[in-house]
Amino acid sequence: MTIPFIPFEAGEANLDWLDLTNALVDGHNLPKAEIGDTFLYRDPDTLLSRAAWIDGLGAAVKTATIFPGNPERNAPMINGAVCLYDDRDGTLAALVDFHLVTKWKTAGDSLLGALRLANPDSREILIIGAGTVGGSLCEAFGAGFPKARIRVWNRTMHKARELADSIAGVEAADELEPAVRMADIIVCATMSSTPILKGEWLRPGQHVNLIGAYRPDMREADDATMKRSKIYLDSFDTTVDHIGEIKIPLAEGTISMSDLHADFYDLAGFAPDPDAITLFKNGGGAHLDLMTSRYILDCWRGGQ
Repeated sequence: MTIPFIPFEAGEANLDWLDLTNALVDGHNLPKAEIGDTFLYRDPDTLLSRAAWIDGLGAAVKTATIFPGNPERNAPMINGAVCLYDDRDGTLAALVDFHLVTKWKTAGDSLLGALRLANPDSREILIIGAGTVGGSLCEAFGAGFPKARIRVWNRTMHKARELADSIAGVEAADELEPAVRMADIIVCATMSSTPILKGEWLRPGQHVNLIGAYRPDMREADDATMKRSKIYLDSFDTTVDHIGEIKIPLAEGTISMSDLHADFYDLAGFAPDPDAITLFKNGGGAHLDLMTSRYILDCWRGGQ
């Protein structure tokens, strides 16, 4: 039997954002994932492997190489692949393009949080950050909230305009504070280590969706945002002790564990609240890579 390699463009042609969120829901209805991460270093390079096993779904190991010097050699900084293993006998089921899994996992994770927490009639979406993830979010949230106008803000405005020009129906926002105040959904996908989103700009009924912070020292939202919000996570296990967005305000007493209402293993606890600001923290996690990779493989087989 030939083991399929699923490349980016051909694999993506079979995918649908709303179908992916349904696959993530199904994955969280299975037994809780076992997960583990390993890091190997050769200054300045990094080898990162994230593994997950879900009984009934299989196992996946997502490996990334981060070589900061590659752009000087006209090569991508980040490379990698996902090995997906069969749950029944442990055989290799597929090798999936790293960037394909990362794109759909990251944006799909946040879209599921927004679909469960934001006003379904939202008309204004603001994406903060015009990088690669920002572009994926425009696609995902456009599919999830087709009646909404999507605007993009970036510290470097010409990047926001370039992204807006590349996606039909997306506009650039010139100033951050007015754009935040106007938006029904605010999605942050920046590399900022210090808060960029201020709680004083927010109002009840808005939904905040945080993606960018992934290290213990990184935050995109200030204390006022966290204190004013009903907070939800994709996973307690991969977020609370690992990401500064949650770890820092917990350690400083700004918020407490009781302020963290639910994660995706308790989706029944997710609901819009017109009288509150809802906040979702996208922490990622290898279990989401596994669920996304399995969805990609299923779609690949269905499209052959």
